[in-house]
Amino acid sequence: MANRRASSDRAKRPLDAARLDELALAYVARFATSRAKLARYLSRKICESDWVDTIDGPAACAAAVAKMDRLGFVDDKQYAGMRAGAMTRRGLGVRRVKAQLWVDGIDSADSVAAIATAEGAALSAALGFARRRRLGPYAREAIADPAQRERHVAAFARAGHSLALARRILATAPGDEAALDDEAGLD
Repeated sequence: MANRRASSDRAKRPLDAARLDELALAYVARFATSRAKLARYLSRKICESDWVDTIDGPAACAAAVAKMDRLGFVDDKQYAGMRAGAMTRRGLGVRRVKAQLWVDGIDSADSVAAIATAEGAALSAALGFARRRRLGPYAREAIADPAQRERHVAAFARAGHSLALARRILATAPGDEAALDDEAGLD
């Protein structure tokens, strides 16, 4: 991109508390977010700019996040539930959900219900993962190679599923989807 200048070449734009509030409002209007993610975004904007307000930048950042929370534009419990639900529908397991909520800055008190929901949907999420990857009962043929089976188990583990669940799904014969689908209804 020839017309883009390096960040060191451009002058830093001035930023004050009022503009920081506008940035916070624009961010929450565009993205579902947590308090911590909003704070990181605003802190980054403060670092990228020339702070010109009389109050301290980090204090203005905390005030903007508190204002968005007070107005109901950020709700960590609701965000955790939405994020966990989306991840389990994509076939990701409980460990990945917990890790992502931690990265997103959701504290354990706000993530309890979301994690419980993800734990309740563990089997159906793992089956969705297997279906998309064509593993286990959704494979075209059985896996004879133990190394290949362990690679598939590793894929389940990277997706956040337990090893026992991964091995149970992979042990199901190709085409025998009904055996695990019946178990998924028991979640």
